Amino acid sequence: MASVPSPLEPGPNTISGQKGLRIPFFILLVRKSVRLLLTMLLIPTVVFFVLRVIPGDPALVVAGFDAPPEVVEDLKVKLGTNHPPLIQYEEWILSLAQLDFGTSLISNEPVLKLILERFPLTLSLAVAGMLCALLIAIPLGVMSAVRRWTLWDYGGMVFSQIGISLPSFWLGIILLLIFAVKYPIFPLFGGDSPWHLVLPSIALGINRGAVLLRLVRTAMIEELGKEYIITARSKGLPELAVRYRHALRNALLPVLTIAGIQFGYMLGGAIVLEQIFSLPGLGRLILSAVFQRDFPVIQGGTLFIAAVFSLVNFLVDLLYSLVNPRIRVG
Repeated sequence: MASVPSPLEPGPNTISGQKGLRIPFFILLVRKSVRLLLTMLLIPTVVFFVLRVIPGDPALVVAGFDAPPEVVEDLKVKLGTNHPPLIQYEEWILSLAQLDFGTSLISNEPVLKLILERFPLTLSLAVAGMLCALLIAIPLGVMSAVRRWTLWDYGGMVFSQIGISLPSFWLGIILLLIFAVKYPIFPLFGGDSPWHLVLPSIALGINRGAVLLRLVRTAMIEELGKEYIITARSKGLPELAVRYRHALRNALLPVLTIAGIQFGYMLGGAIVLEQIFSLPGLGRLILSAVFQRDFPVIQGGTLFIAAVFSLVNFLVDLLYSLVNPRIRVG
C-alpha cells in the first residue's frame, strides 16, 4: 500500500492546481530583504511627518503655547526644527544612519541608550505573554476541534469570546487586586525578578490567546477533513498520531503567521500594562515621555517599536517559508 502523503512535502503543483517551479530560498530571502529595507526607509519618513510636520512645530508643543519666544527659539535650535522641513528630514535621516536618535530633554542622555536599557524587559514581557497565549490557544483549540459541538467546544468558544472582549489593562488590574493585594502571591510592583512578569504576561496572553484559539480550532477542523488524514486512518494509524503528528503539525502553519503579528502588537500593547504594574520597560518610557513632553524620546521610541515590528514580521515570513515550502511554488 502506498505511503501516506505528507502535506509538508511540496508537490509539482501549486494550491490552485497549476504547475510551477519552487522558488529557491535564497531568492526569496533577497526579495523579502529588499522589502524590509524599503520598509525601514519608509518608517522614519512616516514618523518624521506624523510627529514633526502634521502637528506643527514640536518646539512650541514641548515648551507650551504660552512660553516666551526666546525659550521657544532655544528649543527649536536644540530640536533642530529651526530649519525648513526638507533640511530637517535630511538631518534626521543622516542622524539615524549614524544610530543617533537624539538626546532626551529630561535626562540629557542619548535616546538610543535609554531605549536599549528598557527594551529587554518589554521583550521579556512580550515573549512571556506569547507563551501564555500559545499554552491557552493550542490545547483548547485542538480539544474544541476534535470534540466539535460538545461541551468542550462550547466552553472553548465561550472562553474565546470572553477573552477577546476583556481589555488587557482591565484584566491586569483585576489580577493585581486579587493575586498581589488580597492574596499576596506575586509581587505588587517592580521588575526585579521573573515573578514580576507573571501577572502582566497572563493579562497580555489571555486576550491574544483567545484570538489564536479560534484560529487553531478552524485550522484543525480543516486539516482533519483532508484526504491525507482519511488515508492515515484507513492504514490503521493511532488516532493520537493522526491528530497530533499529522493534523496539528500542519494546522499550526497559519497560526505561526498570526502569532508573529500578534507578537508585534504585544510589544506595543505592553505600554499600559507596564504602567499598571510599574514595570520599567520601553512602553513606560514612552508613556512618561508623552507626559513630560520629551519629544526626542517619543520620536525615537516610536521609530524603534515600528522597526522591531517590521523585523519580527520579516523573520516570521522567512520561518513560514522554511516550514511550508509549498508557498515557494509559483
